[in-house]
Amino acid sequence: MKSIACAAAAGGLALALAACTPDEHPPPPRATVTPSTGATAAVPALTATTLHPLAGTDVAPFDQTRQLQAPPGWTVTVWARVPGARLLAWTPDGRLLVSRPKSGDVVELAPAPGDAAPAQRTLVSGLNQPHGLAFAGSTLYVAESDQVDSFTYANGAVSGKRIVADGLPDAKSPELGGKYAHALKSVAVGKDGALYVSVGSTGNVTAEDRTANPERATILRVPPGGGNLTVFARGVRNGTGLAVDPGGAVWTAVNNRDNIGYPYAGDDQGEVRQTYVNDHPLEPLARLEQGRDLGWPYCNPDPDLQPGKPDSPISYSGRPFVRDIQTNPDDTKLDCASLPPVEQGMGAHSAPLGLAFVPAPGLAGGYGPGALVGVHGSWNRKPPRPPEVSFFAWRGGTLGAQQTLLTGFQGENGSRWGRPVMAVQGPDHALYVSDDLAGAVYRVTAP
Repeated sequence: MKSIACAAAAGGLALALAACTPDEHPPPPRATVTPSTGATAAVPALTATTLHPLAGTDVAPFDQTRQLQAPPGWTVTVWARVPGARLLAWTPDGRLLVSRPKSGDVVELAPAPGDAAPAQRTLVSGLNQPHGLAFAGSTLYVAESDQVDSFTYANGAVSGKRIVADGLPDAKSPELGGKYAHALKSVAVGKDGALYVSVGSTGNVTAEDRTANPERATILRVPPGGGNLTVFARGVRNGTGLAVDPGGAVWTAVNNRDNIGYPYAGDDQGEVRQTYVNDHPLEPLARLEQGRDLGWPYCNPDPDLQPGKPDSPISYSGRPFVRDIQTNPDDTKLDCASLPPVEQGMGAHSAPLGLAFVPAPGLAGGYGPGALVGVHGSWNRKPPRPPEVSFFAWRGGTLGAQQTLLTGFQGENGSRWGRPVMAVQGPDHALYVSDDLAGAVYRVTAP
């Protein structure tokens, strides 16, 4: 079994790769070291829970019994069926909005009394791959693949569409010739009213994104009230997760690059080996500030506590960057040691998507305030990294290490019936989770 990188390097930057080396068997899992800090919630182990479909939601994949691992006593309900459900946002009057890029619309779910499924209707349609959703008072922001719109929201209706940021790159941009791997955009509203927009990279390794106009693989900022787009943070390969913490700082959860070469000295330096790709690079969960650089594609955050040792224990908290041997072999493109360590992270190829903060008092069951991340799961890891909903406790103004909150969407053979995208807390303090593979929104309640 050879690494898939033996075929070709994705993107517009030609890479001289050494011959790939077969990896006959997946390596055993590495030991993961979690720092002992006050930023980690002490909670009990997860237990099996059977999903409960509401009336009308019990078609495939819920035409058979499905189980998840959840905190003890928590209940998971199939609350609504929304094909292609992606990112979520609650309206000021308690309705849940769901973006659907493939359908070009935003769906509204209005909670119904009792155990009835929510009323469902299209709030706005005719959009170009709508993805990110955010509210500032009565103003709804929707991130299309080529622009960000604002609407006035009132009583279940939107009006007064206005383009607040345009010219965003996507597959229709003439200079890209239809090649754009990460066209979906996310949006967040800062404490000062500024907008933050994630713009993904053209491909896996496309260094020209760093000099494009507008710059790609960035988080862009739009001043309060509108104005010119500026780069807030760069080297962000695909920062789909985008949210503002309780103190006002902007955070991003990043889908990092694939098929990196082994960076350390030895006979296999520069080779793309599945045993190394499986755990490298980590997926960052980073606090941003003006001018921060997350390194892509020249530097990679490294989980190894003993760099260069194949059985090194790994950690995802406060990890430094190392050079990318394929794109930055002599550290002249970017000084990786000068980049601030990544605050938190997840295992390689986790594919984090939606990011949302839960303010105090937070989640029940000892979790408290924190951040929720929808982990979509890997495509090029062997064995595949499973999808889950992750929780990062918020203590003392920072995030603790990753904790699994909801899992079980993947079978032992790697097959999946669901892939969570985003989780948000509702006005009723329940969690609501979108799943684009199952075409569902789950309601998760604590006892």
